[in-house]
Amino acid sequence: MIFVTGGAGFIGSNFVLDWLAQSDEPVLNFDKLTYAGNLKNLASLQGDARHIFVRGDICDQEQVLALFREHKPRAVVNFAAESHVDRSILGPGEFIRTNINGTFALLEAARAYWTEMTPEEQGAFRFLHVSTDEVYGTLGPADPPFSETTPFAPNSPYSASKAASDHLVRAYHHTYGMPVLTTNCSNNYGPYHFPEKLIPLVISNALAGKPLPIYGDGQQIRDWLFVSDHCAAIRRVLEGGKLGETYNVGGWNEKANLDVVHTLCDILDRQAPKATGSYRDQITFVKDRPGHDRRYAIDARKLERELGWKPAETFETGIAKTVAWYLANQEWVRDVQSGAYKEWVDQNYGQRENA
Repeated sequence: MIFVTGGAGFIGSNFVLDWLAQSDEPVLNFDKLTYAGNLKNLASLQGDARHIFVRGDICDQEQVLALFREHKPRAVVNFAAESHVDRSILGPGEFIRTNINGTFALLEAARAYWTEMTPEEQGAFRFLHVSTDEVYGTLGPADPPFSETTPFAPNSPYSASKAASDHLVRAYHHTYGMPVLTTNCSNNYGPYHFPEKLIPLVISNALAGKPLPIYGDGQQIRDWLFVSDHCAAIRRVLEGGKLGETYNVGGWNEKANLDVVHTLCDILDRQAPKATGSYRDQITFVKDRPGHDRRYAIDARKLERELGWKPAETFETGIAKTVAWYLANQEWVRDVQSGAYKEWVDQNYGQRENA
């Protein structure tokens, strides 16, 4: 069995679904079910004995350790995190609590569990920590992409909290000998992406006839990684990664935010055309967020060189699959756009004047 934290969120639920599509090894899915955790992502696993869901908080070290001792997982894959930069600006406390204190509690529970194992079991155990390229800071237009040796320079409460968690994981390997692995990924996109992030927000707003808000000039560049490619990379690192090492996971797809929005509008113009005009007409430029990093880019050659992984999807194939999924799953979108999510969107975007 593997123990997955945050397995009802965007990347976590995709990982659980992909894992059980390719393996009969059970998953214990441990998730707090915050606004971004959605059990409907996992509806296809209802009644599947290989999927055990437990609601809980990674900050609850006693609960986690009790579950480790009861279910005896051979690996922990940690997706549990607060992950939205804008939310971290408005309310950094939850990011410190979950991303730093929660990772610490999870590591402590895993260390206690690991020390109780036989030497053979210890040798087979893995703790894989899923992180972000944002820990590296920002790049200039001509700078080389982030590598695993790029110094950390986080610029938001979110990225600072993830950088701290990465350091904790590294320290537990060097201090206690724990068998850890870390992955730092670029911007993910795909099915089940909560519509506060750029791509699902643009799709849902476009179809609803709402403005498509673009921060600043829209020239912020990100490397876009289709979520199923990310899941495949994590499986490969879990299987063959060198203990204590970090592996960058990227899609080799640097795109400016405005170009991504234009691509989405063009696809929607073809697949769900408006009565008149183009979805591009709904683009609205809004005041940039504080400390907005200009460019991220990932050098994923280490992962390809050492473990043979590279993305299967191009941006063009991945974005087409993403739009098709959202068009076919409008009920899912409507369900997650109620209540607390709507209040947050109003708070974040309603206070920004047009640029």
